[in-house]
Amino acid sequence: MKKQLVVYLCIGDPTHEASIEHAIACAEAGADVLELGVPFSDPTADGAAIAKASERAIAAGGGLSRALDAARAIRARTRVPLLLFGYYNPIFVRGEEKLAAEAKDAGIDGLLVVDLPVDEATTLRASCKKHGLALVPLLAPTSDAARVAATKRAIAECDPGFVYYVSLTGVTGAGDAPLAEASARAEELRRELGAKVVIGFGVDSPEKARVAARGADGVVVGSAVVRAIAAGKNPAELVRAIRAAID
Repeated sequence: MKKQLVVYLCIGDPTHEASIEHAIACAEAGADVLELGVPFSDPTADGAAIAKASERAIAAGGGLSRALDAARAIRARTRVPLLLFGYYNPIFVRGEEKLAAEAKDAGIDGLLVVDLPVDEATTLRASCKKHGLALVPLLAPTSDAARVAATKRAIAECDPGFVYYVSLTGVTGAGDAPLAEASARAEELRRELGAKVVIGFGVDSPEKARVAARGADGVVVGSAVVRAIAAGKNPAELVRAIRAAID
């Protein structure tokens, strides 16, 4: 079974145009899914690398509207699935129904809203289903049986494509994530939920990706890509290395 490689980029960092080119490069390098990060002023789940990327993107005029523009440009050049990744406040302000319709029109395949618990996402999930979008739920090591059950019900309501398993209790970019334990838990959740499970947080090298992917259906690479972009490197090189490691 081919493992899925999900790659996160902050749209607008370092510029709107450059982030589009980076996304295309990552798709061509082997990304199976692109997470298009909407820059946000208070990214509480993100570590320093992504928080700084959001700051740079916002300073350059980035935000939800520009992320949708970027999605449209990216979709015109690749068929790789696109997830709009962000926080709930901009969606709430814009309106769930309006955002779902706009996302679909821009070529987005699904949403991942990092601070919206699955049992509070009923109306957004309905809007996503209406417009043919996935709504990806998140689980973590602290998720109890009730949260897992709620996730299973949500999957039955609207196919999410996959479940995002957060490898640790903390923020993105952590270098000491317990990836072997996360891999084992992802395998358990796949059986329990009847859905694919990918692991994110702390996956910043081919070696770590290989460990995480053993029991999971794939991995998410974000902070390492953002750091590469900030350093002026080509993120596609990292994507190719991780693609090779998990194949």
